[in-house]
Parts: sequence; C-alpha cells; structure tokens
Amino acid sequence: MRLDHFLRFLRRPTKGTMPSSPGVLRRVVHAILPAALFSDHEKGRPGLVRRFLKWIGPVTYSAPFRRVLQALCFVLFFYFFFYVCWPYTAEPAPYTTLAEAVLPAEARLMSSAELATALQDSSRRAALEMAVATEVENRAGAGLILSSCEGHPEWIGQDVREIAAAQQRSAASLTLELCALPEPPKLWRSHYDDDRRRKERVHAELFLIIDPLVAISTSIAGRTWEWSLVWALGILLVCVLIPRGFCGYLCPLGTLIDCFDWAIGKRVKRFRVERDGPWMNIKYYLLAGVLIASLFGVLLTGFVAAIPVITRGMLFFFDPIQTGVKLGWHQVPPLNAGHIVSMVLFVGVLALGLMRKRFWCRYVCPSGAVFSVFNLFRVSERKVESSCINCNKCVEICPFDAIKPDYTTRTPECTLCQTCGGVCPTHSIKFVERWNLTDLKKVEEEPKTEQHLARRGFLIGGAASLLTVLGMRKAFGAGLGDAGTKVPLRPPGSVPEEQFLQMCIRCGECFKACPNHVLQPVGFGQGLEGLWTPEVVANWAGCESSCNNCGQVCPTAAIRALPLEEKRVARMGLAELNLNTCLPYAGKEACQLCVDECTAAGYNALEFQRVHVETDEQGMPIEGTGYLAPVLVPANCVGCGLCQARCNIVNVKEKKTLAEPAIVIHAGAGSRPDGSHIEDRLMDGSYRSLRDKENAKRAEEQKRLEQELQRGQSGEYLPDFLK
Repeated sequence: MRLDHFLRFLRRPTKGTMPSSPGVLRRVVHAILPAALFSDHEKGRPGLVRRFLKWIGPVTYSAPFRRVLQALCFVLFFYFFFYVCWPYTAEPAPYTTLAEAVLPAEARLMSSAELATALQDSSRRAALEMAVATEVENRAGAGLILSSCEGHPEWIGQDVREIAAAQQRSAASLTLELCALPEPPKLWRSHYDDDRRRKERVHAELFLIIDPLVAISTSIAGRTWEWSLVWALGILLVCVLIPRGFCGYLCPLGTLIDCFDWAIGKRVKRFRVERDGPWMNIKYYLLAGVLIASLFGVLLTGFVAAIPVITRGMLFFFDPIQTGVKLGWHQVPPLNAGHIVSMVLFVGVLALGLMRKRFWCRYVCPSGAVFSVFNLFRVSERKVESSCINCNKCVEICPFDAIKPDYTTRTPECTLCQTCGGVCPTHSIKFVERWNLTDLKKVEEEPKTEQHLARRGFLIGGAASLLTVLGMRKAFGAGLGDAGTKVPLRPPGSVPEEQFLQMCIRCGECFKACPNHVLQPVGFGQGLEGLWTPEVVANWAGCESSCNNCGQVCPTAAIRALPLEEKRVARMGLAELNLNTCLPYAGKEACQLCVDECTAAGYNALEFQRVHVETDEQGMPIEGTGYLAPVLVPANCVGCGLCQARCNIVNVKEKKTLAEPAIVIHAGAGSRPDGSHIEDRLMDGSYRSLRDKENAKRAEEQKRLEQELQRGQSGEYLPDFLK
C-alpha cells in the first residue's frame, strides 16, 4: 500500500539505470499540454510548473496536492460562513395572500364570489385544480403556511398539505376553496428559510461538526447523544488511513496560521523558542482539562477548540466589515467586553506563530490532540529507507515537528502531509502501511531526549480544569442566580438553560446566520459560563417570523433545528406593556407601532382598546375622543421582540418621546395568565403540540364558562356564596 502523493525531488537518474516509464495519465497529460510545463527527468531540469511551485514556497513545491486541498477547504469555510450564513441574499416573497400565491393569472383577477361561481363548473374547476396542484407542490414545502383563515380557526398555522390530509381531499381542491373565501388566508413569509435552504447544499456548519472535540465534549457535558458524533466518528475513521489528516489537509485555522507564518511569523525572529521544551505536550494536558471540565458540566470547548476559535474570530473581526460595507455601518452592533476578550484570544492563537512555525497546531491545539491520540489506530505511517543520507532537510521543513533527530517519525504528531518526501534528495521517504518493514533505515545512535507525557502535566491540567469549573460556577451563580437579575432572552428552540450552557460551544455561527443581528453575544453579565452565548437583543431588532436559521446552523443542537412551522410557535418570552409610559395609555399621543408590527409578522398578539374616552353630561362616550391603545393577547405572544424593537427605534431613538421602550420582552421562569409557561425550553418534542393542548384547554374552559352563564341566566345555577 503506497499513499505517496508528494512531488518527488527532481534528480538525474543514476548512470547505468533507466528512468521509470511514465504512466498512462502522465502520457495523456504530456500529449495535451505544452512540453515546457513539464520537467526533464533525464537531465534533471525543472519545468515551468516546478519553477512556479518553488516560487510560491518550499512546502507548496514539495506537497502541491496538500496545498491545493488546504486552499479549497479554506475557501469552502469562507463560502459557508460569509455566503451561506449571510442572510441578506433573501428577498421577501412578492405575494401576501394564498390566492396570489397559487392561482393562475386569469383566476387571480376574479373576486372571491366569481371564483366560487367558477368552481361550480366541473370543467373549469378541473383546469384550476391542475394549475394549482403544481404550485402547491412547489410552494407548500417552502413555507406555504396560513397565518389567518377566516371562518376556519382549526386551519390557522397549518401547512396546506397537512390540511388536505386532515380533510381527506386533494391539496389543490382545498386550496381553491380557501381562495374562494370572502377573506382569502394570508401567508406567513418564509424567505429567509427558503434562501438558506437554496444555498445550503451541505451543512453550513460542516467544519464545526467534523471537529471531534466539539461533539465529544458537548455530549459529555450535556449528558446526551450529540448528532454530530456521527460526523466526528466519520472523520476519525478517515484519519485511520491518513493519520491526523484533518490538521494537515482540512483545518481552516491551520491554513490561516500558515498564512500568518508566511506573512509575518517568518520575518520576526525575536520570540523564537527551541524545538524541544516543556510546551511540546501542552495540547494533551489541555485536552484532559477540557474533558474533565465536561464531566462536571462546564464546556470549555469554545475557548480552545480549533474550529470554534476561527469561526468566532471571523465573526468578531470580519462580520462587522461585511455588514458595514453591504448594509451600512449603522447596522453594526456595538462591541462589549466579551468581543474584546475573544478578539484578543484569536490574535493570541495567531501570534503563537512568532515562537515557532505553526506553534498552535504543533503544541497547543486540543482538537489536534484528539487526532494524535487516535493515531494509535493508524494503518499507515511515514517510513524512512536505508538510503537516507542524514541531510536533515526533512526535519527542517516538517510543519508539525513530527520527525525525530534520527529522522524516524513521531507518529502521534505526523499528519501524513508528505512535505518531507518532496525534499528528500535520495527518495528515501515513503508512506505505507505501518507494518511495512522493507529496507528501513537503521538507527545508529540514540536519539536526543524526547519530552514525554508527564503525570505531573495531567495532574496540573486536571487541577486547572477543576478550578476553572469552580470559578465559572461561582461567576455564573453571581451573574444569573440573584433575585431580580435579568435572564437572557434565548433564541427560539433553545434547550433548557442548564443544558444550553452545557451544549453551546460559543462558535458564533448563529450570530452570522441571524438577520438584522437579533442575536448578539452575551458579555460578562452572565458570568464566564454565559460568555459568548447568544441572546435576543430586542432593543436592536426582533426575531423574523420567516427565519429559522439559528437552529439550522447550530452544530450541537443547543438551539434545536426546528422546521419553520415549529419555530413560529416556539415561545422565547412574553411581552409586557408599561401602562405608565405607553403613549396612548399616558394620554400623550396615538401610537400603534407595536400592533402594526405584530400583525404584519402574523402573530396577532396585540389588539386595540380605546382609552381616555371623554363623556358627555349624560355619561355617554363622545365619539372620536380618546386613543386606541394596545392590549396583549398572551396566548398568541411568542416573545419575538418585534414590538419592542419598533418602539425603541421610533419612540426612543428617533422621536425621543420615551426614555425606554414601553413594551419589553421578559424571559425566564414564570407563567402566563392562562397558566402556560412564559418560555418554551424543550430538549425534544413538538411546540405545536404544546399550543394545541393549550388551545384545547382554553376552549374547554370557555365552554364551561358559557354553560355556567346559560345555567345562571335560566335560574338553574346558584353561585356558591348564595347557597
């Protein structure tokens, strides 16, 4: 088994030997492309391709395949993060009603009465059903959800296909009947969800879910089976064949560090350290610390794992630039202390390259340590043949410090990048099965002392992790447990708070995918344990009813990946009106901003009542006096924050008529007036089924009250206090 894919050192063939004959593929390529591109192996003269690769750098010259794969993965990471997760390519749907969405052009011009008459003609009905069936099939899965259906409350919020199944009719026939209603149903918009699905051919969080430390530590901390464990296991199985290949070929942080080392690191010699030292095994001690902390329910992965570090770094450094250039700098949220800490951490990871090339990858990265441990199960490895002339070129070029002074391999560190094979002048390096012992180099002298894993290091790492757990728990308790402390408003679909903090890796993917920056990172207000976790900042913007991006890109299911129908009924919190400052209630001026925003979103959780009505001498209300004021319908409110955002933007910031919004979203423990919870925090199960049970309970209670009222009016019912 040979896994060689490096570019062999160009040398003249030994006298008396024949150069190896080229393969079929090589002959075909030579026949198509100009001869000047290729090297002359008989004379040992490089061609244009080799000269170009050498101009780029020695690592690219030695292992061009690895460099190409690295570059592709790096570009793919940026594509996922800055394009697929960029929500502003979405455009709102051009229609507002079901009839406008699915009816053919000629039927769209009919009134409801004319359409109802047309449906009585069997031939015209059949033609319309055929046209509508195609649109229903195309659009129903893309968010054809009813937000209101006059006369049919049981249909509210359901998918057209679900209604059709429930009514045992074709979707087209039912849709036509809905369109013929006096007030055809309105539609929920779904453009953010539709746009993300259009762009997301594979998981946008792909690199996060194949980082095995993310899945392993999250599963341990959350005491749950993490779906990304399957992906992590898949990449580990690949690394059986190509040991630690993720680090050498796929990791975007490693590629970024390579770029930093090329641009800055190699030019600064002041902070250089020796190759061997106590830092050689830091990554193993960090890995032990992260896993021990996970056992105690504290997730440190977001602080030290490779992919969360680069994802959050890209978010805090470059997302503001993308937002400012594309949308305007006023759309960039303000920085907090948490941003600064994360940015310093990210810069520190890159700055480690000033000490040695790829210092983070070699000695610090705990994600790399997972692969190094898994190297015990490798089936292939680097071997050195007896023709080695001890030129030391392989030691000098190795990017992972995986070659010992005697030129044999430190197998836990080797990524099979094959850079060393390209600089070997005697072609003595091969990459074969680990049990291949053919013609290997004999070690003539003892290698220099190696820095072995020390029990003391693991004890220190374990003690540090336990101290971190205690410190974070204390800080967490001080930040959230005190009475009166504000509870963060979490995204829809978030699991219960304790599990949320154990499963959220603070990667920042949800922030990037969230339109209007509704989600923003928590600073130190919730202690260290809540640092960089997502919070809905309703003063900045509200959660769009057409978006479920945050759960779809979350790599650990701390935010559940909800279908749009489920997300729309998942409660984040409950709105609360301040009757002392609300402009109509205070008698200052008419204002219906919150009601308009809630109605436009499709929730209809705010209604009107008239207040400050003047009366005449007979005590009768004078027509036209008073103000229409908002009244909350708690059963319909999901805590999206759109009302608070609108009030804050207009009344607080623009008009300056209020010091703070008159309607605010609250989360945390507590109940609504009907006894249901203020927020839904479920590990599994359906939010729609919760709403159905609540609606059934309310209907039953309403029916009971009506029956008691009827009995009271007929004299059959006597209140308890009169018995």
